[in-house]
Amino acid sequence: MQVEIKIDSSCKEPKIMITAASMTEDLQELIRKLSDHVPSVISGIKDGKIVVLQPEDLIRIYANSGKVFAVTDKGEYVVRLRLYDLEQRLGDSQFVRISNSEIVNLRKISSFDLSFTGTICVKLSNGTVTYVSRRYVSKIKKLLGI
Repeated sequence: MQVEIKIDSSCKEPKIMITAASMTEDLQELIRKLSDHVPSVISGIKDGKIVVLQPEDLIRIYANSGKVFAVTDKGEYVVRLRLYDLEQRLGDSQFVRISNSEIVNLRKISSFDLSFTGTICVKLSNGTVTYVSRRYVSKIKKLLGI
């Protein structure tokens, strides 16, 4: 994919033009990302206080018993968003979904253990051990270049 930027001082509002031979899934995804304005603020509740959580501080986000929890080095927070909403807000460059109920921060992963048959064990920076569900194993292997 080629990217071209043209600076024009007479331009009042940025304009993006895509030239392609045909509409592809990649183009549709790019258009969706460019047109969606999703707020990036994530807040969590702990001890009755609402705290703004910085994405770089998040270690993992998981769902359990109908609630969504965000884990940082400072503790665990209840988040009032669904996992798919959080996945959109966080983007896919730093965070990856490893199961239907969990998203992890790639920068907070200590190691992957592939010795388990059919799944991958993930060790996080805070000592937590979690597992990639079978459904997401191929996605993680592709991410790791395996």
